[in-house]
Amino acid sequence: MNKGKVLIVIPVYNEEDRIRDTIEGLKKIDVIDEILVVNDGSTDNTASIVEELGVSLITLDQNRGKGYAMKKAIEEASYDYIGFIDGDLGESSEEAEKLILPVILGEVDFTIAKFPPSSTNTNTKGGFGFVKKLAKKGVYMFTKQNIDTSLSGQRVYKREVIEVMDYMPTHYGIEVAMTIQALKNNFTFKEVPVNMTHRYTDRSLKGFRHRGKQFLDILKTLIFIFFRR
Repeated sequence: MNKGKVLIVIPVYNEEDRIRDTIEGLKKIDVIDEILVVNDGSTDNTASIVEELGVSLITLDQNRGKGYAMKKAIEEASYDYIGFIDGDLGESSEEAEKLILPVILGEVDFTIAKFPPSSTNTNTKGGFGFVKKLAKKGVYMFTKQNIDTSLSGQRVYKREVIEVMDYMPTHYGIEVAMTIQALKNNFTFKEVPVNMTHRYTDRSLKGFRHRGKQFLDILKTLIFIFFRR
C-alpha cells in the first residue's frame, strides 16, 4: 500500500502525567510515520518527557491556545495525512488506528472519533451539554449535517482537506471551524466509534469556567464564520 506519510500531531499543555502513555500508545500503530508534539508553553515536565521518547517536538514560548498549536504543526510539518490527538488519552491513544485506516485506504476524506458515553456517576461526568449542543447546532447551521462529534479533538485528514481551510481560530473553536470548512467543501467523512478515554472536565467551579471559555470561543468562531460568508 503506497499510503504516503502519516503524521500524528499532539497539541499539549501541562500533560506530564499522561503524555508518556499517550505517545507509547501511538507508537504501537505501524502505519504512523511521525509523531509530532506541539508543546503549547507547558510549565510542567511535559517537554522533557517528550524529549526522552524520541518523537518530534515543537515548543512554543508561551501558552497560545490549542488552535494555534495545531496551525503551527500544519504550517511546519510535512505529511500526506495528518491526525490530531489529545495528550490526555493515555494508552487508549492506540485506538487512533481506527481513525487512520479509513482515510489512508481511501474510504473517506476525514474521520472523527466518537467516544463511548461518559460515566453516569455525577461526580465524574462532565457538564450539562451546552457546549456540545452549541457546536452541533453551529455545524448544522452552516452544513445541514447533524454531527455528534463536532468537538472531538481526535481526527484524521487527507492533506487536500487541510489545504482548503483558510480559517484556523487559535483556541477552542478550532475543531468546529475545521469541521464546517471540510463539509462545506464536500469532503466525505466518517464518525468512528473508539474506545478512547480522556480526562473529563468535572462539575467543579474550575470545570464550569473551562466550559464557559469553550462556549464563548465556539460562539465567536461561529459568528466569525457567519459574517465572512
